[in-house]
Amino acid sequence: MGFFSAARQGRKDDAELGKGLWRRAHDRFVRGLDRYHQVLEGVEDEALYAELVEIANELSALGVRVRQICIEAQRRSPSDGLDIPGALAGVHRSLSTAGNSLAMTAEAAAMLRLAVGPVPVGAASVRRRAESVVEHIDDAERRLAEAAAED
Repeated sequence: MGFFSAARQGRKDDAELGKGLWRRAHDRFVRGLDRYHQVLEGVEDEALYAELVEIANELSALGVRVRQICIEAQRRSPSDGLDIPGALAGVHRSLSTAGNSLAMTAEAAAMLRLAVGPVPVGAASVRRRAESVVEHIDDAERRLAEAAAED
């Protein structure tokens, strides 16, 4: 991304996500995606690489959902600091846990990449971690919908 497009994206992010809690949750998820994609660069086994790329595509699709959750959360409970709004505390917790799970997914992929010899189970451990990320994003969406119903 060039300098001007990065600056333009930053202003758009500020407008949609604010500069507080929801922006941090979004950016943390994006950093996790970047980390996972960096791990892919060193995978030499073609079959393992194909499995990990499939998982990467699924995780990347979650990025759009995370952004929408954070935009809606910012709209409902604007944040320019790190105070967690009570009504959306569960949403934040789910997003935070999703970010942690994504980091663990990248770590599992890195461990596979560094494995010596053929990997007998393929990317099963990475797949399990990625499923956990999906579950937490689903939970964040559900909690956001519940909070909207209470309003």
